[in-house]
Amino acid sequence: MNASTDLDTLTGFFDRYGAAMTSGDLPSLAGCYALPGLVVADTYSFSFTSLAAVALSFVGAAPDYQDRELIAAHARIEDVQQVSALLTMVSVEWEFLDSRGHAVPGERYRYLLRTSGEGPLICTVIRTA
Repeated sequence: MNASTDLDTLTGFFDRYGAAMTSGDLPSLAGCYALPGLVVADTYSFSFTSLAAVALSFVGAAPDYQDRELIAAHARIEDVQQVSALLTMVSVEWEFLDSRGHAVPGERYRYLLRTSGEGPLICTVIRTA
């Protein structure tokens, strides 16, 4: 099996991930991650070894999206790099849609994805500039 760099597969994965983020669907969010996983930013890093820990890391995000009236998220895939047979690094810029239909700029991330029998799963998330 080789890592999928098929843009349709990656787009579908990030569409599901974005929908789970904006709807606060914690089980679906957690299901997008491989275990163990890692999140890295400029001032902190944390790892998780269970799907419950992944879900807990997103508990505060859903109310924030609701307060900002964000109803949809779109991942603009900027770059895809094959790292190994099963690993792919994907650079994404997130854009959100608010309840009035306005685009709201998001943030940029790099996702290290592992191809599994179920499709891509996030191993590492890196917040980028």
